[in-house]
Amino acid sequence: MKKSPSIVSGQVLVGEELALLPADIIIEDGTITAIEENPRAPPDWVCPAFFNAHTHLGDTVAMDCGTTGDLAALVTPPDGLKHRLLRAASRQDLIVGMRASITGMIARGTAGCADFREGGIRGVTALQESSRGLPFLTCIFGRDGGEMIAGGLGISSARDVPDLERMVSAARRAGKMIAFHAGERDAGDVDAALAFDPDLIIHATHATKKQLRSCAEHEIPLVVCPRSNWTLGVTSSARHPPIRVMEALGCTVYLGTDNVMFVPPDMLGEMAFMSTVYKTDPAAILRSAIGGSALTGSPFFIRPGARANLFMINPEKTALHFSRDPVASIIKRASSGTICTNVFNSYIQ
Repeated sequence: MKKSPSIVSGQVLVGEELALLPADIIIEDGTITAIEENPRAPPDWVCPAFFNAHTHLGDTVAMDCGTTGDLAALVTPPDGLKHRLLRAASRQDLIVGMRASITGMIARGTAGCADFREGGIRGVTALQESSRGLPFLTCIFGRDGGEMIAGGLGISSARDVPDLERMVSAARRAGKMIAFHAGERDAGDVDAALAFDPDLIIHATHATKKQLRSCAEHEIPLVVCPRSNWTLGVTSSARHPPIRVMEALGCTVYLGTDNVMFVPPDMLGEMAFMSTVYKTDPAAILRSAIGGSALTGSPFFIRPGARANLFMINPEKTALHFSRDPVASIIKRASSGTICTNVFNSYIQ
């Protein structure tokens, strides 16, 4: 029997424009079928769920193990510190750790993530098991053979992976997405990544204007991870990643948190940091925290026909009651404690 429609009412951030509208959202079988203006809607803010566009959830078992050493010593395969710790961890610990990170993300308004998953097929199945039964969508970029059962292939850097042409060709034939880490420590591996026409570039911290223009022209989204970049010492300036240049050139920019071992997978914290350091437009920051959901094929923006993935904040219970700009307040001041309701209808894999 078909369920009766449910209704979510409040001050709704509608569409990619995130236009604030007092409205009722009509939801049938998990899909938004209508948004009807309602001047009497309650004061609750209704925001699209976040999508963390770059994580390494397996790193949960290596949380706060220290950041001594350069980027290569810490995270470069096959023998960076994180890879040694992952090899030493039991499968059960990996699953429990990843599930704990996912439940923490859900509590903070995040309904999905794009994860680079180490460990081959076993690593991918461990992540799938960790999210089982949760209202959370994992878009997995596998490695070491894991890409063949995942949604995509995740490359650490074009300079780190032998036999790259064969791997990318095999993944393309299998209909997989391709994502590269590129431009994290310098611009030297960005052109090599762009040569493969990837579906996603992670970091682009030191990408040149020419390289960024190419990403814009070829509609290759960029995932920036500001807190990770600062933590790992690959930037100490608001010029890197060049977020303002990316936006000026028309690049599509998504937001991610990167390695759980260094940075919690908290999109609220990531947005607040991005706002403080890079001082970009609040609506652009919020869009970047939602936009990566396009990787799932069903973006989380609130509009008719979309899956209902949203959360609610009751500003009446906190000082947010005095906000003059809900979008700015969400990115600067919201916390898990201010989120009163999640309505997540992600397809569970």
